[in-house]
Amino acid sequence: MPEWLSLLPATIAIAYVLWRKDVIVALLLAIVCSELLLAYNDGTSLVVVDGVVNSFKRVLAVFADAGNARIIAFSVLIGVVLAFMRFSGGVSATVHKLVNSGIASNARKSGLITFFTGIIIFIESNLSVLTAGILSRGLFDKFGMSRERLAYIIDSTSAPICILILLNGWGAFVLGIIAPYEMEQSSVSVLLGTVPLNIYALSTIVVVFYTVWTGNVYGPLARAEAVQSEKRKRQAVAVSKENQAPPGRVIDMLLPLVVIVLGMLACMLWTGHGDIMAGSGSKSVLYATIAAMLVSYILLTSQNKFSQRRLFKEGAIGIQEIFPLVMILLLSITLGASVKELGTGVFISGLVADYLPLFLVPAVVFIAGAFAAFTTGTSWGTFALLVPIAMPISINLGLPPSLVLAAVLGGGIFGDHCSPVSDTTAVSSLAAGCDILDHVRTQLPYALVCGAITIVVYILMGLAVVSA
Repeated sequence: MPEWLSLLPATIAIAYVLWRKDVIVALLLAIVCSELLLAYNDGTSLVVVDGVVNSFKRVLAVFADAGNARIIAFSVLIGVVLAFMRFSGGVSATVHKLVNSGIASNARKSGLITFFTGIIIFIESNLSVLTAGILSRGLFDKFGMSRERLAYIIDSTSAPICILILLNGWGAFVLGIIAPYEMEQSSVSVLLGTVPLNIYALSTIVVVFYTVWTGNVYGPLARAEAVQSEKRKRQAVAVSKENQAPPGRVIDMLLPLVVIVLGMLACMLWTGHGDIMAGSGSKSVLYATIAAMLVSYILLTSQNKFSQRRLFKEGAIGIQEIFPLVMILLLSITLGASVKELGTGVFISGLVADYLPLFLVPAVVFIAGAFAAFTTGTSWGTFALLVPIAMPISINLGLPPSLVLAAVLGGGIFGDHCSPVSDTTAVSSLAAGCDILDHVRTQLPYALVCGAITIVVYILMGLAVVSA
C-alpha cells in the first residue's frame, strides 16, 4: 500500500466535518477507512468485512486500556458534577458573590480570572481547562461573553502554559524522550532552553492576554459574540432557569471545585509515590471527579430541599447533555490508535527527514509537528514521533537542540489547537459548555496567526544559525 494513503482517514474526517458539520460521523468514517486500509495491507480476502468488524473492535479496545477507560468515565461523571452545581444554584451564587465583591465586576476582570486560573494550575492541562471552565461559565454568561470565547481562552492557555512551565507531566514526558541522546548540554538544560524558543506557545499566551485585556475579538469569534444562534437561545433559557432555582450557596460550587483541584494534586502525589510529575493524570482526574461528585451530592442532600429522585434526574440530565462530547472523545482516541498503527505519523516524520534544507529545519519541523498533531489529534503522540527524528538531525547537523525541540513541542500544540479530532479540543469544549465545531472554528484564526508568526521567526532563526 502506498504510504501516502495513510493520510486518507484524517483527510476524510476533515472533509466531512467541513461539509456536513458532524464530527461524530466524520470520526466514524475515518476509523472505518483506516481499518479498511489496515485490512487491505494485511492481504485479507474479506477487506470490507474485516475492516468494518475491526472498526468496532478498535472502539471496544479503547476500554481495554485502563487510562483511556478512566478518561471516558471522568468525562461522563463531570457532567453529573456540573449538573449538580447548576441545579444547586451554586453557580448563580458564586457569580453574584464575585460580581458584588468587585473581583469580577466586569468582563475584563472575569476574563483575567479565567486566564490566571489557567496559568496557576500548570500542573496538568485537563485540570487547568476544567477548573477555569467550570469557574468561569457563569461569569461569561453574566457579562454576555460567548462560551466560544471561554473555550478559546482556556484551551489556548492550558497547553502552552504546561509546555512553558515544565514542572509537570509534560516536562517529565519530554525529558524522558530526549534523555537517551548524547548532547553537549544535559537533557534538563536542553529542555529548559526550549522555553524562550517556543515561539508558538509564547505568542499564543500573548494573544490570549490581549483578547482578555482589550475585549477585542475577530473573525468567527466576533460573529459568535454578536449573533444569537439557536444554541445561544437554549443556553440563555438554561441560565434563566438556573437563576429561578432555589437560592444557592457559594459553597455548593466552590467546595466541589476545590475538591477537584486538591484531589487531583493529592492523587498525582499518591500515584507518583511522592513525585507529582510521575503521577497518573487519568487516575487523578477520575478519582478527583468522583470525590467532587460525592461532595456535591452530600451538600445537596444535607439541605433537605432536594429529593433523591430529583437529584438522580438532574445527574442523568447532566450525562445526557455531555454525552455527544464523550462520544467525540471516545472516537478521537479510537482514531488516534488506528492511524498510529497505519503509520500516518511515521510517514509525516519521514517527509521531514527527506526534505530538509538546513536553514528551514526549525520551521519545517514545526509544520510537520503541526500536521501530525492535526491529523492524529494528539500532541504527546506527535512529540513521541518527531523527537526521535528531530533530535538526531539537530545533533548531526550542528543545530541548537533546544531550538529544534522547541519547534517540535510548539508544532504539536499548534496542530492540536487546530484539530477537530483532538481529545484536548473535546475536553475544552466540554469544560466551556460549547459545541466542539464552534470552538474549532472560532479558535482557528487565532492559532493560524500565531502559527504564521512562529514559522517566520523560525525561518529567521534558521538563517541566523546557518550564517553564524
